[in-house]
Amino acid sequence: MPARKPLILSALGRLFTVAMVASLLSACMPRQLLVNSAADALTAQGQAEEEDIGLAREASAFYLKVSESLLRQTPGHLPLAETVASGFTQYAYAFVAFEAERLANTDVKAAQQLNERARRLYGRAHRHAMAALNQTSPGFAAALAQPQAALWPKLRDEQVGVAYWAAASWGAYIALSKDDPDAVADLPLAVRLAELAWRTSPQHGQGDLASLMGSFEAARPGGSSAKAAAFFDQAFALSGGKSPGPLVAKAEAIAQAAGDRPAFEALLKQALAVSAGRTDLSSQIMRQRAQWLLDSADDLF
Repeated sequence: MPARKPLILSALGRLFTVAMVASLLSACMPRQLLVNSAADALTAQGQAEEEDIGLAREASAFYLKVSESLLRQTPGHLPLAETVASGFTQYAYAFVAFEAERLANTDVKAAQQLNERARRLYGRAHRHAMAALNQTSPGFAAALAQPQAALWPKLRDEQVGVAYWAAASWGAYIALSKDDPDAVADLPLAVRLAELAWRTSPQHGQGDLASLMGSFEAARPGGSSAKAAAFFDQAFALSGGKSPGPLVAKAEAIAQAAGDRPAFEALLKQALAVSAGRTDLSSQIMRQRAQWLLDSADDLF
């Protein structure tokens, strides 16, 4: 999973400021202009990093609901759609699905409930992202499903971020839907969407997209572990060697899958070293996961 974009984002006070400004402006601005202005403001706030994991978790639900409500009124606002899709995806990954993994050996029922909630949140993120792509490129989803490559949609540069989160949330949804054949059957489409984004902007997200490509390559039937490893290595290089996410992803998708415990532990220790001293939320989340995976190595091998 991706690890660089901010997970949640902005303080409640800033959101209330947005709300108050919108209220003051509503008397003198046309409705759609007001909606677009508020969407721009929320998107800008969504780029702010929150260093405290607990505060991020507490503030995120309110932020996501406000953003989602506004997105429904302006579904073609690509930056806001990207913020909403990324927010739901990362909230599900960091605060719901991860907790389910940690509970799996001690409380199976609670873990199942959390996984189902994460699955719904991933689906929600995917629907918002795909709606934005369809809004800005009518017929996008239908074209994506065409068997002939010549009929597949083309992505514009400004759509790549939304497409990335559409593919990432789709892949995460499928991973939690192993008992749903219809959902699993969509994996080639999720991979195809990621590939379309890759062809348009392979360096997107300073390695985020490359890491996603690695995860899909490792997961898809007939995928190449060597090719997946190359994607993860490229992702780490594109991050300037600063993101622990590709290292954690490579440890799980390549080393763990191959039963190579020494490589698994070496990658996770490298991730811990890379994230040491970094206060951004993404690094903290990856650091937590790397440490948990190391502590769980006896159960994983």
